[in-house]
Order: sequence, then C-alpha cells, then structure tokens
Amino acid sequence: MFLSSRRLPPLLAALTAAAVLAGCSETVVDTTPKSPVFYNRIDSAGATVDPQAAASLISGYRMNKGLGTVTVDPLLNKMAADQARAMAKADKVNHDVGGSFQRRLAASGFDAGIAAENVGAGYRTLAEAFSGWRDSPHHNANMLKPGVTKIGIGTAYAPNSKYKVYWSLVLAKPYERPAVVGGGPLPADGSTVVSIGGAVINR
Repeated sequence: MFLSSRRLPPLLAALTAAAVLAGCSETVVDTTPKSPVFYNRIDSAGATVDPQAAASLISGYRMNKGLGTVTVDPLLNKMAADQARAMAKADKVNHDVGGSFQRRLAASGFDAGIAAENVGAGYRTLAEAFSGWRDSPHHNANMLKPGVTKIGIGTAYAPNSKYKVYWSLVLAKPYERPAVVGGGPLPADGSTVVSIGGAVINR
C-alpha cells in the first residue's frame, strides 16, 4: 500500500515510512535446534523412515569397519516396506510372514548376488533400530556383510498391535557374472547367497 506524506505531519510521516520499510524487510528465523533425522519418531500415523538417512547411518558404520558404503535401491525399498506392512498386519515379527525371503527377493525384481535381511519391531526411531541390530550379533553381521552395496528399508505403524512399529532392512549386492578366465567364461549357475539372521542359504 502506498502512503502519501503530504497530508501527514513530518514526524508522523517519517515514522509511517519507517514502519512500512520495516514491514517489507522483516525476516523471521527459526532458531529452534533441529535433531538429526535418525531421531525422528516413527510411531505415529503417516510417519515413515527416511531411507537416505538409513543409508548414511549404515554407510558410516561400515566405513568405520573398513567396508564399503551402501545406497538406496527402490526395488529393495519396496520389498522392505511390503514386509514391514505384512508383519504389522499379522502382529508378528518373522522373515516368512510375507513369504520366504528367497521368494520375496526373487519377486522384487532385484537380481541379487548377495542378500540379507534384518527385521525388528518396537523401535520408535531409526537410531533405536540401528542400535538394536548392532547389538545383536547376527543382525550386526548382516549390516557388516562384505560386498553389499544396496539397501532397502521400510516401516509400518500399527497402533493396536503388540509392538506398534515394524521394521525390515534388506542389504544386497547386484549379481555380477564371473570374469572371463583362460579365454572362456566360468560356469554361472545363477545362485544367490542369502543370509537371514546370520544363516547362509544358497538359492
């Protein structure tokens, strides 16, 4: 709005102009400290885990142990989310609730050379889930599995269930054909090494 100073006393006109300028340049800065995303609560309707934050957290942990980093894969992410929802619906923590891990992996469309899965329930934040898996020898071995480069992670909230929040983490490495040795290709049987809670299964 434009104000004319001709009809106002000089002091009032100056104060009005200053107020208008102040209003135009005022900036509000939120100085509230932000907690890291891996402390965000998942135990509420519509809340989901941040896959990129999970990849960053697990990558940092792996790097500290001399291992390679991981990135998020959309196929594995969907697979993990589906498993979390299946467990929430059944109110049960089990690798086979949504079908066997091997079958779910094959159905995901991700061609894996190595694959492992951690499931859990009751963790309210990514930090809690990570700590729980790290403190479990079998789950920790999966997070530190050599060679894996991709992850998918999913959560499901079921307020009327026993554990409230259900988690699935899939870690994998894409299948790579064996290198050519001695002028001819090595036989490739297409098998996949699958690990569930530390137990290795060949597909």
